[in-house]
Amino acid sequence: MRLVRGLEAARAWLGQRPPLEEDLPAPVRRRIAEAFGQELTVAQVVERVLADVRREGDRALARYNALLDGVPEGVPLAVAPGEIEAAYAQVEPDLVEALRLLQERIESYHRRQLEHAQRPFQADGCGQVVRPLERVGIYAPGTAVVYPSTVLMIAVPARVAGVGELVMCTPARPDGSVAPVKLVAAHIAGVDRIYRAGGVQAIAALACGTESVPRVDKVCGPGNVFVAAAKRRLFGEVGIDGLFGPSETVIVADGAADPSLVAIDLLAGAEHDELATCVFIATDESLARAVLREVAARLDSLARREVARASLEGRGLVAVVADLEEALDLANDLAPEHLCLHLRDAPAWLERVRHAGCVFLGPMSAESLGDYAAGPSHVLPTGGSARFASPLGVWDFLKVTAYVGLNGEEAARLGPAAAHVARAEGLTGHAMAIEARYRRP
Repeated sequence: MRLVRGLEAARAWLGQRPPLEEDLPAPVRRRIAEAFGQELTVAQVVERVLADVRREGDRALARYNALLDGVPEGVPLAVAPGEIEAAYAQVEPDLVEALRLLQERIESYHRRQLEHAQRPFQADGCGQVVRPLERVGIYAPGTAVVYPSTVLMIAVPARVAGVGELVMCTPARPDGSVAPVKLVAAHIAGVDRIYRAGGVQAIAALACGTESVPRVDKVCGPGNVFVAAAKRRLFGEVGIDGLFGPSETVIVADGAADPSLVAIDLLAGAEHDELATCVFIATDESLARAVLREVAARLDSLARREVARASLEGRGLVAVVADLEEALDLANDLAPEHLCLHLRDAPAWLERVRHAGCVFLGPMSAESLGDYAAGPSHVLPTGGSARFASPLGVWDFLKVTAYVGLNGEEAARLGPAAAHVARAEGLTGHAMAIEARYRRP
């Protein structure tokens, strides 16, 4: 990790960070050339797969599952109920109980959230009603590494919001199976249907529908660069929850912070991805150096040590600033996915946070607990989008319908002004339609 001193030096680093690579790694490029018979960009892959899924439906899904994931074409797309029942026997009972506890915590938090999100009103002849989406698609990535927690973090808020049907697509392994723990998590969370489909073909199937996979109203879930590009391309035909990049962790600490806890939190953030960003902002250089020593001492203890090392070397920063006001200013500039406040009185500083996906108040509020069991969804805005976006929550699965129910007196009171503006815009038909209401006998 690089160490800089002063707010301006840290801001300069922000402007010079190595960009997220647009060029695909050589093995991925080779895989594309093998699969498609020519070199293609990410956008070209998305267009090719999308066109095939639109035209061929299930046949295209099966072909791309075989071509890209090695799944034999004869394997059914739909996961049968018996497979889900069998999955419980393959997952340790203690892990099943842990998933149930996570489900309860996530549901409890989002039920409270729903009380604030689902509020109809009526006033002055107008109002709104709030209704859940009818059908939502969940994309659950991963075969070698699986994320049952992400299934819970999307499906549980959707269920709390009242979504009518949850459809999940997830890539299968070469033997055609889906990770049992992922199936158990989906069952606990209330997912209705599960299909074997990964990557672009899964997003295309959910957005457009096939003979087997029903078309959904919104697609939710993270994924690789191809998944993100497919969601971007299909937005408008289908709703999306957001476009998610590599994980981001920013830690702000004062002189009282425990360097070992700060170091562990940095390592936890770094082990997500080689492109994860981890930033530590300190007001005390001796603490900053102590944290760097702890990071170096603990790095090799990680199972994913090489991933974490690449992240910290490529996108890690330690910034020493004058005071906590400067520290929070820098954190707001970053607008991170996760902001951890290792401060004596962390809640008192929450008002200073303007841009963050989720804030972790105090040293006991580990970001990693938030990833699993605290309650809020861990599907959070990345890439600075916390400046305008929010964590995934029940509001992602609700829509508002406005209504107008005026009586004659209200039409007469509002009509002249509305008609006057309509004629100023040259829309005489609008004006006539308005005037016909309040000029009637």
